[in-house]
Amino acid sequence: MDIQSALYSGVQGFQRASAGVTEATVNINRQAEANRQNETEQAVAQTAATERQASLQTTEQPPSLSNSLVQLGQEERNAQANAKSIQTADEVLGTVIDIRV
Repeated sequence: MDIQSALYSGVQGFQRASAGVTEATVNINRQAEANRQNETEQAVAQTAATERQASLQTTEQPPSLSNSLVQLGQEERNAQANAKSIQTADEVLGTVIDIRV
């Protein structure tokens, strides 16, 4: 296996994990905002809350908080694994350089 391709694969994987963490974080924030909105709506008169609830059901709902938290954990492990790949490729490259010098 080419050391450069191993390093490149590790960097790509780390970037994908970083994007996944960002996506999960955005989803968590959306869910928190939706929860705050729901709490606010419940404080409004019952008839107004019923009308708003019906309009919310027709719009796209954010992913559930638990799914977003699971995704965040998965992306964290992906980032750790890819960081280990980058570290290993770096160590192998250092060994090759030491052997050639």
